Amino acid sequence: MKVAVIGSGGWGTAISILLAEKGNEVYLWSWIQEETDRLNKDRENREFLPGVKLPDNIVCTHDMKSCIDGAEVIVTAAPSPATRTTAKQMAPYVKEGQRIVNISKGLEGKLRLSQVYKSEIPQAEISVLSGPSHAEEVSRKIPTTVVVASENKETAEFLQDVFMCGTFRVYTSDDVIGVELGGALKNVIALCAGISDGLGYGDNTKAALITRGVAEITRLGTAMGARASTFAGLSGLGDLIVTGTSTLSRNHTAGELIGKGYSVADALEKVHMVVEGVNTAGAAYDLSRQYGVETPIIEQAYKILFEGTDPRDAVNLLMTRQKTSE
Repeated sequence: MKVAVIGSGGWGTAISILLAEKGNEVYLWSWIQEETDRLNKDRENREFLPGVKLPDNIVCTHDMKSCIDGAEVIVTAAPSPATRTTAKQMAPYVKEGQRIVNISKGLEGKLRLSQVYKSEIPQAEISVLSGPSHAEEVSRKIPTTVVVASENKETAEFLQDVFMCGTFRVYTSDDVIGVELGGALKNVIALCAGISDGLGYGDNTKAALITRGVAEITRLGTAMGARASTFAGLSGLGDLIVTGTSTLSRNHTAGELIGKGYSVADALEKVHMVVEGVNTAGAAYDLSRQYGVETPIIEQAYKILFEGTDPRDAVNLLMTRQKTSE
């Protein structure tokens, strides 16, 4: 089938390679013509996935209409800050009932990214795919497992077949809210795990952050309509483990730099990629207040990132909170 992939960063490129190697005709859309020209010339995304060649059945293009026209599936891989702009560009060319699956993780203010796509492209059917999935590993065929969520069971099973192969196992879910929130909110906790490493703390501290972070994500997510069990799965705990412990994670890397004393601005500049956990920390803090949910780790992350709180002071505040039961 024809598949359109919107966004030629590392994740969009990795998914394009996976889908092309399954025999699909893949159109990979880039934001700028120069990037398209580089991909067509090099047949390699040298910035994000150096050394991984693009199969011949990937067509790199800057023409949104030709990319989307006739595609049975549209895969959106735009970073959260560019989601609405991308959706507006897509909207005139998406047909009634055309299937979109968003693979990006993040929030736009208090909105989930699928809500952004739905608001701009109401004629489409929107699903989401999430889970522990570094683009670098997926592109090199390292075994990976994710979950695809849709309100329509048939659509979820259709997308499961589209993506699933011997190195990429896909589960289905109908909890779109939970799968999407797990993928977004874990970035905040992963950034905190990086800060912990940057401060020189050990495995005990990181394990505590991950475990109590999942508790916070679950409290907030269920208040917003998700199922608690979703956050114990691939898009919750699974994604948090890989993002909070890996040197491939830009959220962990940025957090580690902040823990070592870099300013937030300098850390983001050094990472040189979108660090979703920063914007999401602000959104998560606002959501927790809106829903009246206690999220002490997210609150301290917000204060470090946006109010200049010293990370060591934030840790001290967390460790000396009023005692409670688990």
